[in-house]
Amino acid sequence: MKRLMAFIDGSVYSHSVCDHAAWAAKRTDAAAEIFHVLGRREVAGSAADFSGSLDADERDTLLAELAELDEQKARYAQRRGRLVLQDARGRLEEAGVTQIETRLRHGDIVETVQEFEKETDLTIIGKRGEAADFATLHLGSNLERVVRASQKPVLVASRAFQPIDRFLIAFDGGPSAIKAVSHIAESDLFRGLHCTLLMAGTETAQTRQRIEDAAHLLRSKGFEVEHSIEPGEAEAVIAAKVASSGIGLLVMGAYGHSRIRNLIIGSTTTEMIRSCKVPILLFR
Repeated sequence: MKRLMAFIDGSVYSHSVCDHAAWAAKRTDAAAEIFHVLGRREVAGSAADFSGSLDADERDTLLAELAELDEQKARYAQRRGRLVLQDARGRLEEAGVTQIETRLRHGDIVETVQEFEKETDLTIIGKRGEAADFATLHLGSNLERVVRASQKPVLVASRAFQPIDRFLIAFDGGPSAIKAVSHIAESDLFRGLHCTLLMAGTETAQTRQRIEDAAHLLRSKGFEVEHSIEPGEAEAVIAAKVASSGIGLLVMGAYGHSRIRNLIIGSTTTEMIRSCKVPILLFR
């Protein structure tokens, strides 16, 4: 990995996003690009229809005042954005990251991801945004959109960064999980970390072969790996293992190949993001 991009919005998750970005950048000797994207609502007001309710002079005066207010809001949003980025740069520099670029953008976060991800290896975003800081069951409105739009791995930062020395791969034998294993096997990001490879559900000859093949690949690349198939629902099995084994990072596919096919809306991935207090790395 040579370049990563991280998105911050000034919420309580922004410092955590920066800390996760610093961790990833230092482990992979990557440059970090930090983005603050001003949505269209932050730089422009919504049009209002005053026809019939005001006379011409009153309408013109009010429209002029609204236009001035919109300009003030836009200037404030830009000043605040620059301060947010300045704080982020300082935090990464303090953590020892030397290659840092900050970008203040206007528009939509998904459009920004799609524009810049071709030159990056990892996208980092907070679990929740500014409007959902204290809503523990509510995920950030942009999270699902970014995961669905990105062709690169997406690291969902937890509320606060903690040192990572163990990671768990939630393995179901599907394309996303196999892609995750192959990526990890070649990635400096995971080098030296202990790996737990976990499959939930009923063990069969086929599932046993799949998880053993994945474990063999990782071991051949120098990883210390423990692997198992445990009965039960994926959400409960994964959450219990994360909590009991000191897991610092959960890796899983954003989509599965089994009965748990739609893993973003209302299923395993959503539940893991909501309930797990560790960062989650998602692969499509």
